[in-house]
Amino acid sequence: MMENKYPHLFQPIILGGTLFRNRIFAAPTGFMDSNRFGELPSEAIAYYERKAKGGAASVCIGDLTVDSKLGRIAKDVPIDDPHNFVMFNRITNAVRNQGAVCSAELCHAGMFAARSSGITGEASRGLAYSPIECVKDGRIILPMTEEMIWDAIGKFAAAADYAKRAGFGMVTLHGGHGWLLTQFMSPQINTRTDKWGGPSIENRSRFAIEVCKAIRKVCGPNFPIEYRFSGSEVCEGGYGIEEGIAFAKQLEGYCDLLHVSAGNHESEAFTVTSPDMFMADGVNVKYAAEIKKHVKTPVATVGALDDPALMEEIIASGQADVVEIARGLICDPDLPVKVRTGREKEVRKCMRCLSCFSSIMSNGQFYCAINPEAGRELESRYEIPAAQSKKVLVAGGGIAGMEAALTCAKRGHQVILCEKTGWLGGALRCEEKVPFKVHLSEYLDQQERKVTEAGIEVRLNTEVTPEYAASVQADVIIAALGARPVKPPILGIDNSNVMSAEEAYVAPEKTGQRVVILGAGLVGVELAIFLAWQGKKVDIVEMADHMNDGGHVHHMRGVKMQLKQHDIGVHLSTRAEEITEHGVRCTTSEGERFFEADSVLYAVGQRPLRDEGMALNECAPEFYQIADCVAPKDIMNATSVAYSIARNIGRN
Repeated sequence: MMENKYPHLFQPIILGGTLFRNRIFAAPTGFMDSNRFGELPSEAIAYYERKAKGGAASVCIGDLTVDSKLGRIAKDVPIDDPHNFVMFNRITNAVRNQGAVCSAELCHAGMFAARSSGITGEASRGLAYSPIECVKDGRIILPMTEEMIWDAIGKFAAAADYAKRAGFGMVTLHGGHGWLLTQFMSPQINTRTDKWGGPSIENRSRFAIEVCKAIRKVCGPNFPIEYRFSGSEVCEGGYGIEEGIAFAKQLEGYCDLLHVSAGNHESEAFTVTSPDMFMADGVNVKYAAEIKKHVKTPVATVGALDDPALMEEIIASGQADVVEIARGLICDPDLPVKVRTGREKEVRKCMRCLSCFSSIMSNGQFYCAINPEAGRELESRYEIPAAQSKKVLVAGGGIAGMEAALTCAKRGHQVILCEKTGWLGGALRCEEKVPFKVHLSEYLDQQERKVTEAGIEVRLNTEVTPEYAASVQADVIIAALGARPVKPPILGIDNSNVMSAEEAYVAPEKTGQRVVILGAGLVGVELAIFLAWQGKKVDIVEMADHMNDGGHVHHMRGVKMQLKQHDIGVHLSTRAEEITEHGVRCTTSEGERFFEADSVLYAVGQRPLRDEGMALNECAPEFYQIADCVAPKDIMNATSVAYSIARNIGRN
């Protein structure tokens, strides 16, 4: 018999009469690339099916609105539209055929209905209702009448009935993060004076209980109901764990699984709900663990979970009965099957960079920084025709170079990977000492290990010049040479107390206790946080009137919280004029200002090694120049471009 290192994690569980094959559930994630009628494309089917194929016991389809007239945010998919039945049936069939239970997350936005999704830039419009009258987004939100409350309850029940008929094996009620069910439960929001609100927890829980009862009536006792809510809103003005416990106790007997999340999307607690890289693994487990002490209903926990040993301990110690993973299964949908079969070291762990959230807000599509197949599940679903084997020379062993080499090797090409330095991983290796970048270091180590296992010929300390490239006689050259830091033309930039960001990451002890960083892009602000974590006093000087998030708007939310928490000064519209042995002389709109510093670090941008790459253009019949040596961007761009180009080599 096979030894199972994680017996509790892979113990089946029965909820509401339904068998789930293990304790790993794919937490709800929406697929926002719907058309204006709310219909999902075929890509959505492949996206959810991929998680089921990877071994998750349940796959939840997120953001399904139960009331498209009064409860929908733009781009949410209406489950009350009969025209979507076939689409839902195709999704549930795909998930079910992979052995997983497909769940429908039922949502009603309440006071946030008719609000813009932020993707298309449209303004919020239309009527919205909540338990009380209030003002949101400049709109007057009207209070729900008794008739409207019962109508909303009926909408949830009708949606659950629809979901069951469409093949869903469970419904997940979204009662967390600020939506209508939360609005009724919240003591801060629901100040009604009738049986639906006020100080009484029984009254504030009534709406949620009636929704569960109505679903049970139409769907029967053997159709599981998962109730998702915030154990604590973890924000100023929000409720705490005591209220979460009281609410959970009210739900006893009305649902089959209590899914304990945290936070509220209307506050800075976004990065509590979706923990960022500055937080510990499993940071929100404590809320589920505390609630579990007070209820008999099975409890699920969620947030920053992908370490199998940690997840096993959570189940084994009784902190929760189920672990739910969202971003971790975007990053590696095969996590469950890899862990079950003893391949834990192959799990690609989420860096919690929030690139997926930022990309869905800007592109309407989840893309992952280190999983180039994420968002491309449909095109990756089937093997493409075998490639004509070619000799491929990859110049540069950073993020893009390793991904290109691995993809080429998988396609059957003979690959030579050359790296100018003595190590693989590129410039990002300088961040190995950064505590909140531990998963990045793990990813680089993992990629390096995979390069070795793939039989790729690695030539370190080898600069690919045109002469060297010609001598290799490759059929294909992929230039992934990267970029180098820009040194700003400031008086005193060559002083002994000046370092690049890369140098500071490698030797932070040389920076002294008082540091000034030139540049408020992500490199600069993350470096500032790293140094502040070591007790240093840090100021950031930026010429522009804003910090540059590089398109990573959600990551920047967590960054700003760290800047505030560690009292890091951010001085915008401030130009550095001269660096002295004592600091930096700057000019501002209010005049001259001097910042004292033991060291001055520059992080003002990257110069692409474009010319060095282009010099290899004539050295092979096929030539591709990718990632930062074209234009410095981010990890997601590096991996996706490298994967896409390498995958197609030899197809024609």
